[in-house]
Amino acid sequence: MNRALIIFRALADSTRLRILALLRSMELSVGELAQVLGQSQPRVSRHVKILCDAGLAERRKEGSWVFVALGPGATVGPILAALDGWNEADHWAVADEARLAAVRADRASAAAEWFESNAAQWDAIRSLHIAEEQVEAAMAEALGDAPLGHLIDIGTGTGRMLELFGPRAEHALGIDRSSEMLRLARAKLSERGLNAELRQADLYALPLQDGGADTAILHHVLHFAQQPGAAIAEAARVLGPGGRLLIVDFAPHEREELRSQDAHARLGFSDEQILGWFEAQGLSPVLVETLEGGELTVKLWLGRKTGQAKERVKAA
Repeated sequence: MNRALIIFRALADSTRLRILALLRSMELSVGELAQVLGQSQPRVSRHVKILCDAGLAERRKEGSWVFVALGPGATVGPILAALDGWNEADHWAVADEARLAAVRADRASAAAEWFESNAAQWDAIRSLHIAEEQVEAAMAEALGDAPLGHLIDIGTGTGRMLELFGPRAEHALGIDRSSEMLRLARAKLSERGLNAELRQADLYALPLQDGGADTAILHHVLHFAQQPGAAIAEAARVLGPGGRLLIVDFAPHEREELRSQDAHARLGFSDEQILGWFEAQGLSPVLVETLEGGELTVKLWLGRKTGQAKERVKAA
């Protein structure tokens, strides 16, 4: 009874109900919540604390930012089901969704602008973090000698992953949002006589049918994602039974300048985060590898699709 009282007291405020609705769409920083709600950050922080204390939300500090997501499904699920069941018209919901779209646009614009202005130097920038040869060797070992079947490189950039692994695939597809990146990739792959399909698309809406790929790669892409869990879910969607997803990214770090200077949305990922997203999407972990050296620690996570995705209410 005490827990029920805490939960219902936490919900007895219009702002906190709005926050709960917003977090269903995506994980947001406190600053972004303040932007959407039109309230001060201290006030929003107080509302977030009440929701977190009730188990309805979770906070995660990342550098100088604090991200907020929905709490565990066992707690939040029944509340969301009840709200959906009442299905009441809410003028705040319409306004909040419009402002949330602006937040999404701001995030995407910052990343796209950086990509466009740095496309020619992208491969060189990657090499500053850790010796790329070491990473590529570890990736090749992780994938082994078996054929890759239908390969999709998500966020292909200048096409380096297609250059490495395309020859082993029955069909290789690289997708990227940046037309400039794709232009460079086409020139690079053509110069090397490699045949791969390149398409402009979003990592949240891959141009493949369910189960259309055997191997998917996210190489130094996830830290740019606004919703990394959703990106993993979309990659899992296009994998057939037994298909593999290889993620290469950074371990958690405090290099705040990468967010401000290089448009990194996330400052690395923990094993717990990635493996949690794997489990939610029916991906069984095959390998977790740590590559230390350089300015940042690089991680490899390999998962195999073995089951159905679990229904989740927590926004990634």
